[in-house]
Amino acid sequence: MNEQLLAAFYELIPESKREMFDRIGADRTRHLTVVLENIYQEHNASAVLRSCDCFGIQELHVVESENQYKVQRDIARGAGKWVDMYNYNEGPTPLVDCIKGLQQRGYKIAALTPDADAHTVFSLPIDQPLALAFGTEWHGISDEVRALADYTVKIPMYGFTESFNVSVSAALTLQALRQRLEESDLKWKLEKEDLIETKTKWAQKYMRNGDIVRRDLERRLLESASNSTK
Repeated sequence: MNEQLLAAFYELIPESKREMFDRIGADRTRHLTVVLENIYQEHNASAVLRSCDCFGIQELHVVESENQYKVQRDIARGAGKWVDMYNYNEGPTPLVDCIKGLQQRGYKIAALTPDADAHTVFSLPIDQPLALAFGTEWHGISDEVRALADYTVKIPMYGFTESFNVSVSAALTLQALRQRLEESDLKWKLEKEDLIETKTKWAQKYMRNGDIVRRDLERRLLESASNSTK
């Protein structure tokens, strides 16, 4: 059904888009994901979203227990269409809900902080999926994230300033870890079914009224399958 649905969508979109989705999808990953904790400035959060897309990161998790996230289109440059973004803003403990949910999925939590003394982005273990947690612009990661994290990690710095801007920090971290994945023997790319569903969602978002188109295609496929069994 999933492959048939993607094939049906592909019949409706230009060949250039099909080729682009296939090419980009082949390098997509959930082995790395990003967690943003109460980012104050919208342009920073939007820049991180853009970096996730540029480095092939398929998921972004945004905790909004204090500050609401809004995409700035001129900065994100459409990245919101292609990255799966999850928002946590309900219940008494959205941050814990985010972190615990990722850990239940097998992620190790790596909290980025300049005072980390165990790991840098070049020594951080990458053999298991990693959720990279970035804190606020002024205070960095919270004590709550620090307590829940499996690792603390830093980006080596050699100047007087004690930290990078959060969006720069995310981009540098993703670049370093993505390169390490590329050079590893790990199976870090999307699994087949995940890749099919991801490309289907991209095609759906590309099309005008994509939600309606998807429901219609699914209905037709179900009717066809039902008729073939009679």
